[in-house]
Amino acid sequence: VELLRTLLSRTLGLGGDKPEPVLDELSLQGVSRFLKSDRCKNVVCMVGAGISTSAGIPDFRSPGTGLYSNLQSYDLPYPEAIFEIGFFKKHPEPFFALARELYPGQFKPTVCHYFMRLLQDKGLLLRCYTQNIDTLERVAGLDPELLVEAHGTFFTSHCLRPSCRQRYGLAWMRERIFSSLVPKCEKCQGLVKPGEFSGVVSGNLRGVFSPPITCHPPSPDIVTLGPLCLHRDVAWLGDCDSGCLALAELLGWKEELEELVRREHAAIDAKGGDTDGGDPQKHQGDEDKNGGNPTKSLGDKAKARRGPEESL
Repeated sequence: VELLRTLLSRTLGLGGDKPEPVLDELSLQGVSRFLKSDRCKNVVCMVGAGISTSAGIPDFRSPGTGLYSNLQSYDLPYPEAIFEIGFFKKHPEPFFALARELYPGQFKPTVCHYFMRLLQDKGLLLRCYTQNIDTLERVAGLDPELLVEAHGTFFTSHCLRPSCRQRYGLAWMRERIFSSLVPKCEKCQGLVKPGEFSGVVSGNLRGVFSPPITCHPPSPDIVTLGPLCLHRDVAWLGDCDSGCLALAELLGWKEELEELVRREHAAIDAKGGDTDGGDPQKHQGDEDKNGGNPTKSLGDKAKARRGPEESL
């Protein structure tokens, strides 16, 4: 009850004193001043398909160019079926045919991805919640410990049989997708799908992303870049990359961001465009396959700078 009272008080101004304003101005300039202030220590990013469209990955619902407008060849009962777990279990072929076209390793992270990387490098990123399965957050260098991949990811896959649940890495899945084989478990011959969650798609944006906001009432030292569950303070009406560049310029980070994009894209080109997002065998929480300890993450360093009392 106290949690609900605090939430309603802080977000809707109900049942309590009016909350103290976080921003001195409801504009991008106000956001930049807050980000530069000592009050801002934690930034939460909540992202979806829009941040990857400039990389060449279509979103879902844009008329003419979205995925749902171009799935006629897959003989689906309705477009959304290709991402539903019930349909997937009975007819996995359309999903894996589409996966060949959109497979990680064929696209580069965008300016927006690297803006989040800058937030991380500067010790400001508390968490990134993403709906995307393209792994571009990982390719951009975000620490897996700071990532919540709400719809799963191609980075790891697992057998769907409850009695098995064998995990497989990105290279294993890639080999089967590009050989046109429906991935089957080597232990039990059960169907294997990308992602750690029970559904290929586990809900809409609000349903998936609301819990971290509603379970932890907004704090005056947390700024959220992305859709808020109950209201919006500041909206950027434009494409994601332009918005990130505009905010970076106000923060004095624009040249640093542009150089990061140039450097990282050049490194990807030098590797022949292989952007798998890291070694699939070194997944979050796994030990090095040679028996060593996991390397200290950027997330640990960021937490150390913030102090333990300010971490989730």
